[in-house]
Amino acid sequence: MKRWDHRPFEVRNLFNPAFCGLVLFKALLGYEEENPDGMPYSLALLVLPLCLHKDSRLVLADNSRSYLLKTVENNPQLLVGFAARASDLMPFSLEAFGLLAERGCFTVSPDGRLKTVPDKMRKSVTGTAESVSCQRVARFVGKEFARIADRVTVYTTFGVRP
Repeated sequence: MKRWDHRPFEVRNLFNPAFCGLVLFKALLGYEEENPDGMPYSLALLVLPLCLHKDSRLVLADNSRSYLLKTVENNPQLLVGFAARASDLMPFSLEAFGLLAERGCFTVSPDGRLKTVPDKMRKSVTGTAESVSCQRVARFVGKEFARIADRVTVYTTFGVRP
């Protein structure tokens, strides 16, 4: 990662660790609504590529009443470039996790599951329309990952290997 002051203005705004951390936290909360054990770390790395990519986010938001696997099946454009996007966003995910960990926003279980710490972040969803959309889709993605309950299925569906 480049030093913060050496990053382009757009990168600093869009991939701000606080915002990315908020999106990840909302996904962890969504996962915990279905499975209180917490989200596996490997699944959490897929959250930002789904939620920050506008085309993917819009498709997921429009199909939030459907199952994730069915949505991907009906919208194969979600898979175009996903593996590269996931790889490109990994440093930003790690940076966001670092900020969340430094603030004590989540705990890691011995089996590698991430569990939110209560009262560390506001429950309300606020911000611009786009940031609200990112947060809502993150919650949906987290819930759907928990419903699928199999990392291999999720990774296979999106065409990536852990």
